[in-house]
Amino acid sequence: QVQLVESGGGLVQAGGSLRLSCAASGSISTIHAMNWYRQAPGKQQRELVAAITSGGSTNYADSVKGRFTISRDNAKNTVYLQMNSLKPEDTAVYYCNAVIGVLRRVSYWGQGTQVTVSS
Repeated sequence: QVQLVESGGGLVQAGGSLRLSCAASGSISTIHAMNWYRQAPGKQQRELVAAITSGGSTNYADSVKGRFTISRDNAKNTVYLQMNSLKPEDTAVYYCNAVIGVLRRVSYWGQGTQVTVSS
């Protein structure tokens, strides 16, 4: 089995910064994409915030471009999300997601970490 453990969430004032981390452990063969999603209060769907491939290519939601940076340490099976210039609308539960496998790719999720931005 594979476990994803997130850390780094918390309460911050608007304009502040936070850094989220997500470490994958367990029966890991190959990690393909590693992604950060978020689910805002009152919303049923999770939104893709940022994604990074095994080769380091990145993609961001328009709402976070220029403020958030995703990176990964393949040696540590860890993905990071540096969040700067935070806004109250960034308040959400942030989930780590990883696509892992060789012959069959499986999507795994972390338990989520709360990020609250006060105005």
